[in-house]
Amino acid sequence: MPTSNELSSKTTMPVALYSSKQLYAMEQAWFAQGNNSFALMQQAAWQMVKHIEILYEKKCLNEQLAKQCIASRPVNRPCRVSVWVGKGNNGGDGWLVAYYLQQRGWQVQVITVGFEKQDFVIKDNIESFNEDDKNPIADATKALQLALSADCKYRCFENIDDRSMSALPADVYIDAIFGIGFNRAASDIYQQAICAFNEAAEHVKALVIAVDVPSGLVASTGQVFERVAIAADVTLCLIARKFGLHTKDGLDYSGAVIDIPLIPHLANDNALIPIATLIHSPYRLKPRRKNSHKGSYGHVLIIGGNRIDNSQGMGGAAILSASSAMATGAGKITVACHKAYHGALLTSLPDAMSMDLHDTQGVKRLIKEASVIAIGMGLGRDEKAKLLFTEYLQAAVAEGKPIIIDADGLYHLASLHRENHMLIAELKTHSKNYQVCLTPHSGEAARLLNKKVNEIENDRLAAITECAAIYGGDWVLKGAGSLILEQQSAHVYVCGVGNAGMATAGMGDVLAGVISGLWAQDDLKHELCSLHQAVIIHGLAGDVLVNQTNSNDDNLLLVGQRGLQAQDMPAAIRHVMHLIIDSL
Repeated sequence: MPTSNELSSKTTMPVALYSSKQLYAMEQAWFAQGNNSFALMQQAAWQMVKHIEILYEKKCLNEQLAKQCIASRPVNRPCRVSVWVGKGNNGGDGWLVAYYLQQRGWQVQVITVGFEKQDFVIKDNIESFNEDDKNPIADATKALQLALSADCKYRCFENIDDRSMSALPADVYIDAIFGIGFNRAASDIYQQAICAFNEAAEHVKALVIAVDVPSGLVASTGQVFERVAIAADVTLCLIARKFGLHTKDGLDYSGAVIDIPLIPHLANDNALIPIATLIHSPYRLKPRRKNSHKGSYGHVLIIGGNRIDNSQGMGGAAILSASSAMATGAGKITVACHKAYHGALLTSLPDAMSMDLHDTQGVKRLIKEASVIAIGMGLGRDEKAKLLFTEYLQAAVAEGKPIIIDADGLYHLASLHRENHMLIAELKTHSKNYQVCLTPHSGEAARLLNKKVNEIENDRLAAITECAAIYGGDWVLKGAGSLILEQQSAHVYVCGVGNAGMATAGMGDVLAGVISGLWAQDDLKHELCSLHQAVIIHGLAGDVLVNQTNSNDDNLLLVGQRGLQAQDMPAAIRHVMHLIIDSL
């Protein structure tokens, strides 16, 4: 497993994330200060060219030799690049990249998409036009004209026979078709171009680099329509980091993201607040006090694991939550589940206590005694389960307890909202003074908001914001690039760790356990037991299970993404908790 140093070396500082609207505002503010827009485009292209050369050399050689090889590359072996451009400013960036690469000795071919014949007529004195002219030339046109005047070769995609795509070999494919303004499904010709780009690059195993954002990806949401987008190895992100690169489909299409800030003082000048923050690293924990006992670290009550109408039910959900809460460091755990599961609970987790889920008076006594209440995991969705949920949630609110609601608890909460039940308002008021956390996936969020799942997925940031406005509390919208909204700071975080192997049954139950286990520990300061801290620990534990490549034990069985199970997580959580504790 990774060591503490290795864990630290793979993490980065938090990254501010912005929407397309904010990026446009940044640019306009910069230009309003008297800065030239075409000069900014030239600066962006030149910096991208430097990155492209290094990235290509890194692909071919090792990192230590990359910069030296740029200077010593034989003239008779030029690198080949295929630059695909659209008609907007993103395409203008592409034309300038092609121009500068050709000046650097690369063999360049530009593939245009959506252009007409008259677009390629070379105008006289292109460099003499400026912003003060009565008929100023668009920056993208200036870039095209500059490239054509240097005899950059180009072909129109519309005129290329599909069968000849494999005859366009290149070492590097650069995507400059769409920019941050893209927000709807591409038309047929652009869909064809994106698919042809991906196929051609894959055919020759080329390095694929996207300019600013992969074409087909919505920069503000991470949405890809009909799975048609450039599959980049690297995205060169201009000015500021886009939110959509790190959530939803963005994780599958963006590849590694490299920032090219260009205007570093702009954020201070305009006081633009990012819409979210990308986080990778947990806060470090201090060792526990030597003079402590189990009561020093809280008592978590897990309410769930029901059995309905003699079915097998979901007792495992509550057990997974309890095991994860214990692995995170809670002092005591009690599970209120169906008595049919008490034997299984004690077999798998003998240090946990049990209570009959249907002993309402006994469970209410435990609610009064416990430090944190987590409810809903495997609770069931029938009317009896709904009555239990309502009664126990009311008791937790009345006792002023921190509450985590997950799974079937969210199902019943949505029903209570549709019925205008007074408990919804009570929970929202409770969340202003006590910790309340709700952890839906997109399907559960859709039910909570009475919407369709695709409406949630189309704008996950808007969905989590609406959930918080209606129900109060802190939220995790689970999925690729999970979103964490914490109302006290009025901020949204994007989880930058975790992997697709965690898309398996029971993983949400584990997360609920991690949150409750952290919340129970009174020795932890607020940020150390915050919701985003819990989500990061959960994600890192999943990564540990698929990246155990540094052990000297040849007999170690790696779990891997395909075989990862929720029951593997508690051991990995314990490992992560150990790694983030500062040594004395």
